[in-house]
Amino acid sequence: MTENTAHEPNPTGHGAFDAFHPPQRELIDDCVHCGFCLPACPTYDLWGEEMDSPRGRIHLMETGLDGEPLSESMVGHIDNCLGCMACVTACPSGVQYGTLITETRAQIERNHERSRWEKLLRGTIFALFPYPRRLRALRGPLALYQRLRIGSLMRRSGLLGKLPPHLQTMESLAPRIRRAPKIGHRLPAKGRRRATVGLVTGCVQSAFFPDVNAATARVLSAEGCDVVVPRSQGCCGALSEHSGREPEAISFARGLLDSFAESDVDYVVINSAGCGSTLKEYPRLLQDDPRYAELAQRFSDRVRDVSEILTELGPVAERHPLPVEIAYHDACHLSHGQGIRSQPRELLRAIPELQLREINRGELCCGSAGVYNLLNPQAAQELGDRKAENVVNTEAHLLVTANPGCSMQIRTALQRRDAEMPMAHTVQVLDASISGTPVDSLLSD
Repeated sequence: MTENTAHEPNPTGHGAFDAFHPPQRELIDDCVHCGFCLPACPTYDLWGEEMDSPRGRIHLMETGLDGEPLSESMVGHIDNCLGCMACVTACPSGVQYGTLITETRAQIERNHERSRWEKLLRGTIFALFPYPRRLRALRGPLALYQRLRIGSLMRRSGLLGKLPPHLQTMESLAPRIRRAPKIGHRLPAKGRRRATVGLVTGCVQSAFFPDVNAATARVLSAEGCDVVVPRSQGCCGALSEHSGREPEAISFARGLLDSFAESDVDYVVINSAGCGSTLKEYPRLLQDDPRYAELAQRFSDRVRDVSEILTELGPVAERHPLPVEIAYHDACHLSHGQGIRSQPRELLRAIPELQLREINRGELCCGSAGVYNLLNPQAAQELGDRKAENVVNTEAHLLVTANPGCSMQIRTALQRRDAEMPMAHTVQVLDASISGTPVDSLLSD
C-alpha cells in the first residue's frame, strides 16, 4: 500500500470495521471470558458495567467483526477504556488486549463521525500536545498566569467553574513552571565509557519537566554512558497512537526514526512511560511501510526505559544517603505496558537510608492515561481521587513516578483534598543520591 491509500476506509470491510487491520479474530479468540480482568480494570471498578470491562469490550469487537455496525454505544465503551493495560497483567490467557484496543481505536477514528464539539476538542489537543515547540511557547504565558495567581482569582470569583469540564481539567493540570536547565547535544561518560545512548526528550517532558531530562543525562553520564541528544527530534507519536490517530502517529514515528538515524548509539533511552511503550511498538505501527519497517525493528530492539538500562548496566557511581520515605507510583505504561516493575524499586532501594513504601491498589490507573483526563474528565477525576487517597495513606514524604502525565494528574488530585506532597521522577532521586545533594532539594517541590 502507498502512503496515500493505506489508511483510507476500505469498502471491502463489513460490519463495524473496514478491511485495514481490524481487531484480529485470533487475538479475540484468546479471551476465554474468565473474568480475571474485571477487578484490574479501572472503569469496571468505577461503574461495574460489563461492556466497560476488557472482556466486554472484546465482545464488542467480536460483534463488530460479525457484522454489527459501529454504533455510538460501541464507540462510547471503547472511548471509556484508559488503555492502561492492567488487564494484560491480570490475564492468565495472555490476551493481547493492547493490540486489540489500538486496532479498534484506529478503526473508530477512520469510520466514526464524531460530534462537532468532540472534533474541536480533539483537534485542539492534538494541535498542541505532540509539538514540543508549541508547548515550550506556552511556558512564558503560563508562568505569568501562575505568578499573578489568575487561576486562584478565577476560582474565587466562580468564573473557572463556568468553563466546560474539559477546560477546567486542562487548567488544573498545568504544571508549575520553573527555570529550564539546558542539555547539550552530547554529554560524555564519567570514567570508563560503558555504552553510548541516545536520549528521547519527549514533548510534555521537555517542555514542562526539562529538569527530568537533565537529571536523566547526568545519571547516565555518571554511570558510564556517553549521552547523545539529537537536536532534530520531535514527538514520538505516543499520544496519537494511543488515541487511534494512526496516520499522525506513523508520521511522528518516521520523524523520530529519521532524527536518530545517524546517532550510532547502543541504546535509545526514554524516561516517560507512555512514550517508551509506543517506541517499543514501532514495528507494529510501521509494519506496512516498506521503507521504515526494518528500521523500526532495529530501533525498537535498542529502546530501554532509563530504569531498565541502569539496571542492565549495574551501578558504578557511588550512592550517598537520602534519608527520606517515598511512595513509588507505578505508571501504567511502565508496569503493565512494558512489564517494568522491579527495576525502579531495585534502583531506589539501593540508595542508603531511603525507605520505600508501596501504595495500596497501586496497579489501578491514576486516570491520566495520555489525554484521557482531558477527554473523560469525570472518570479521570474519580480515579485520581482514589489514587490520591491511597498515596496520602502511605504517610510518605515524597511521591516518585516515571511519567509526566501521572505527576500532573496525582498532584491535581492531591490539591483537591488539600494535601500537598512533593513529587520527583526516579532519575531525580538517583541524581540527588549520586551527586550528594541534600534530600531537602527533593522536598522543596
